[in-house]
Amino acid sequence: MKNETSIKYFYLLAFSGETRSKPFITAFFFLIYVVGVLINSSIITVICLEVQLHKPMYLFICNLSIVDIFYTSVTVPKLLHMLLSGNHIVSSAQCYTQLFFFSSNMTAEGIVLFIMAYDRYVAICNSLHYHQILSRRNCTLITIGTWAVSFLNSLLFVLSSLYMSSCHSNLIHQFFCDAKSLTKISCTSTQMFFLVAGTEILVIIFVPLLCTCISYVNIFSVIFKMKSEESRRKAFSTCSSHLTVISIYYGTCLAEYLIPAYSDVLDLAFNVVYATITPMINPIIYSLQNANVKTAMLRFLKGKLFF
Repeated sequence: MKNETSIKYFYLLAFSGETRSKPFITAFFFLIYVVGVLINSSIITVICLEVQLHKPMYLFICNLSIVDIFYTSVTVPKLLHMLLSGNHIVSSAQCYTQLFFFSSNMTAEGIVLFIMAYDRYVAICNSLHYHQILSRRNCTLITIGTWAVSFLNSLLFVLSSLYMSSCHSNLIHQFFCDAKSLTKISCTSTQMFFLVAGTEILVIIFVPLLCTCISYVNIFSVIFKMKSEESRRKAFSTCSSHLTVISIYYGTCLAEYLIPAYSDVLDLAFNVVYATITPMINPIIYSLQNANVKTAMLRFLKGKLFF
């Protein structure tokens, strides 16, 4: 018989030993969370209120901001509670619930970034049929489909992780419950989990990433053929911002889950970047670099101040 025990609680010990640095760490994550939520909330508000921004491109920007708010809200508030209270205990139900919503947002962000690349592809390479392809009905279906796929994918992911028995230890050296940390403390076979995870990474990450690369190959081939320098500059400006966001997201995400775990500190660093910092800088890199969003934001702020 296997010597397995049922784990009812986990201990998240990412920053438990940093007693002197706790005030700085707490302030750091609090600042990241507040700034990220405020910027993303402002972008959502402006896009919803500004009629001129009721276009497919800005709908997807709005979706990206919603995902980014959820992204940090799943992990940072609980981390701040642990840092302030000193209570690093998380129940098994809370751990897997956090894993479910975190993986849902991770999947949704990857799909939204791919849809944004497709939006640029249609706008530049097939501009005459842009409003027909990305009609309001189609955009609504895309949005609903994105979240449906994300939740179903996350459910499958969490169910596969439940088959792993955490009997060696209940210590997670991370600031939230993530799948990689759970595999480290599992004493049973993780073959099924890695089979499901590998399939999901292939379908949800590599396929959209490949399609995104193909889209940009076609986009750049059209941009280089443009005769107007202003048109090329405007197209490059939009694409470069989106490519920067994609590079940061996929770079840190793939590094975290594909590079073997050499140290808990390295895993922690990757998680901090793509789970907290990236959702904060996404709107700064992408949305606030967009001239229309920036103009609408300034108009909105001036109206509030004047009022």
